[in-house]
Amino acid sequence: MTRTFHDTRSAKRRERAVLVGFETKRLVDPGASLRELALLADTAGADVRATMRQTRGRPSASTFLSKGKVEEATALLQKVEGDLLIFDDDLSPAQVRNLEKATDAKVVDRSELILAIFARRARTRESRVQVELAQLEYSLPRLIGMWKHLERLGGGIGTRGPGETQLESDRRAVRSRITALKRQLVKVEEERNVQRKKREGTYRVAIVGYTNAGKSTLMNALTASDVFTENRLFATVDSTTRRLKVDHLEHPILVTDTVGFIRKLPHHLVASFRSTLTEVVEANLLYHVADGTDPALPEQLSAVESVLSELGAEHSPRILLLNKVDALTDEQAGELQGRYPEAILISARTGLGLKKVKQRTLESREERTGRAPATTASGN
Repeated sequence: MTRTFHDTRSAKRRERAVLVGFETKRLVDPGASLRELALLADTAGADVRATMRQTRGRPSASTFLSKGKVEEATALLQKVEGDLLIFDDDLSPAQVRNLEKATDAKVVDRSELILAIFARRARTRESRVQVELAQLEYSLPRLIGMWKHLERLGGGIGTRGPGETQLESDRRAVRSRITALKRQLVKVEEERNVQRKKREGTYRVAIVGYTNAGKSTLMNALTASDVFTENRLFATVDSTTRRLKVDHLEHPILVTDTVGFIRKLPHHLVASFRSTLTEVVEANLLYHVADGTDPALPEQLSAVESVLSELGAEHSPRILLLNKVDALTDEQAGELQGRYPEAILISARTGLGLKKVKQRTLESREERTGRAPATTASGN
């Protein structure tokens, strides 16, 4: 029931997209969100041809954009030979229908775009179930627009036309599938509970942070593992657990790499991934990894904290790790440290600062468990 994007590696032609942002004058960096949307669109397989913005107080209830901006979007699509409009905000089913009718193009909002990326990136059975559930719960209220063209075929007043019949059939099918997926996730949660019981008494660390901040690279550096990494948003959506590599460590410390967060993360996605993200809530310590070179660092830190709060982990102990500082000058690194004195400046790629991260982790474990830290924390 969900729509798909043409994959850049398997399709003859990528969908040509125009990005649409809705902004207020209060934004510090009006273009930041659209730049991020462009990265998301590229990750999903779209070819971004142009962008446009509207600045006004309130979206239109019928088309989100004003009448003039809808006409501008239509003209821009024709100019760049586009066939896809991607909005940086969530749209109602009615807004999507009206926009597609007015522009003669497929219309996708931010949530649907992110869900499409997760569907492509999911590798494990668990994450695939979680993504499918999120997609179906997102699409259920949008089914009604799919059968509008059949409504006129009804026999008369009070009779059911084929459009209504097909809509009811689809709703039943989707709800049935949602129920089945939820049952599967219950079983997955039961399996996870068994695994957690086996790990009782083990000190656990969860890596959280904004997508593409370098979490998986850090995971590889700290645990000598080979988690997949790529310079794209949401390169990995599956959680992975490995042992922290520390010399002479009698009791292991387990580190879990979790899915990246982002601004306006779809609610259905957070809800579906809740069993996976329980690793975050139950961790003894969080590594909050952020890209220290990103101009939008404050907003990204705030977005991550918002999701942690939604999960109930707002008070969990954490270490702020500002990554990619090898790309900064000494002066820039000094200024960054001055703005975030509690943070550890690191480079997961080169190993800079990782010895300090391990030492801080051992100290945190000692405070919680009373176990003395190891004499050697291997790494830089």
